[in-house]
Amino acid sequence: MKKYIKLFIKIFSILAIVGFLFLSLGKSLNISNTNDQNAKTDDTDVSQNINTTLVSGPENNLPWDFEMEFIKSKELNNTPVLMGAYRTVLRDPLPGEEFNVHLAARMLCGIVLEPGQIFSQNGTVGPYTEERGFQKGPTYIGSKLTTTIGGGVCKIASTLYNVSVLSNLKIVERHNHSMPVPYVPYGQDATVSYGAKDFKFKNDTEGNVMIWAQGVDNILYMGFYGTKEPPSIRWNHEVLKKTAAQKVYKVNPTLPKGYEKVLIDGMDGAMIKSSLTIEHVDGTTINKEMGISNYSPFPTLIEKGP
Repeated sequence: MKKYIKLFIKIFSILAIVGFLFLSLGKSLNISNTNDQNAKTDDTDVSQNINTTLVSGPENNLPWDFEMEFIKSKELNNTPVLMGAYRTVLRDPLPGEEFNVHLAARMLCGIVLEPGQIFSQNGTVGPYTEERGFQKGPTYIGSKLTTTIGGGVCKIASTLYNVSVLSNLKIVERHNHSMPVPYVPYGQDATVSYGAKDFKFKNDTEGNVMIWAQGVDNILYMGFYGTKEPPSIRWNHEVLKKTAAQKVYKVNPTLPKGYEKVLIDGMDGAMIKSSLTIEHVDGTTINKEMGISNYSPFPTLIEKGP
């Protein structure tokens, strides 16, 4: 009996020592149930910050890189080289807007242009009608923002424009918006209107060019694939003129007196002269003019109390 009592005391002592060491270590590293929850919250916040701060721009890590359909298409069409890729981030998109962008991306995905062939967005994706599956989305008409069937497909045009430039392909037709857009820099947007304005580029390479595109939530990814890597491309923008955005107030009688809330952030109007710096592998550099884009200011919409 004494033997078992001594053994019990010995085991209890060991457990007490281990428990003490664990608690001490936990305090020194700030690990506890509460802190574990805080750690998870911090990780979530960081992830959310990344999503909210992600901006449009060139992209090398694409969601389809390891998909078999894409890999087989590259082999089948002899387009092994990524020429250029771009991601366009849609800020707080309307449901129809995001839907239209995803739909148009699926229509573009896998299209192959032979040498000398000209691509037309309206001819490939349009007409932007309900019969083709498009929904209502935001559209600029003059200096007003409204909704039309197919609204949002200008994100496709702007992304095509940026990928075409990065791929050093010839731009055949491009029109800037009447007002600046928040998803690409001034001077790097493109708008389309079926039957009136189109975006076109030419495959002026000696091999095929394949388009691959995919919408993932509020981000549009697009890449061009060919047979030869293009030179390094850098945008340059010069502001020739700037016009401040006006404030437009909308009275809401349900709000407290003197209370104001910004519903839509405005954007200044501008006249932008754009060019490209093209640097070849041999070190030679050329400058290519890309024209002048004129934008009327987009007003800031503010809701206020009576």
